[in-house]
Amino acid sequence: MDYLKLEKPFKPPVDWNQIKLVIFDCDGVLTDGRIVYGNYDTLCVADTKNFNAHDGMGFTLLHYAGITPAVITGRSSLALSKRCKDLKIKHLYQGVQHKLEKANKLLAKLGLSWNQVAYMGDDWNDIPCMQAAAVSFCPVDACQEIRHLADVVTTLQAGRGAVRECIDHILYCQHRFEQAVRAYLSDISIV
Repeated sequence: MDYLKLEKPFKPPVDWNQIKLVIFDCDGVLTDGRIVYGNYDTLCVADTKNFNAHDGMGFTLLHYAGITPAVITGRSSLALSKRCKDLKIKHLYQGVQHKLEKANKLLAKLGLSWNQVAYMGDDWNDIPCMQAAAVSFCPVDACQEIRHLADVVTTLQAGRGAVRECIDHILYCQHRFEQAVRAYLSDISIV
């Protein structure tokens, strides 16, 4: 059922080699979108999130390819802070209501422009960034209208490899996938 018809903005063809920054949403992209609250005691409520190990390796490959990852999300989570620390994601912004404004500040800080950005989101609060980015991605299980507006829809679901598919797609289009894998394997191999 179509409730709202927004048109995709016209975008020039993606110059994949210009992509230097990939921004991800968290819930519904890095995770399957479920938000689980646990009650440790009456003063502290803990949230839990499930992340995908394959997505994590994708972030490692991004680093080896020299592409900066970032996460901009509307919620705040200690679990996400820990995951980003583990993955060496330096640009994490939580509790953000206006993602485009925060992304513009990040671009200014890094000296980049939107034609150097890929963005992966799954809902209406991601649309301004998805429309501004050189290329936008969403997981296959994002709502229908978001899939319609995304430039690339993954075949895998959120929290189940969609992020890795996005990263691999970018690296393949840049012809840097094999280079990133070889660099990683070289670092972990015993000579």
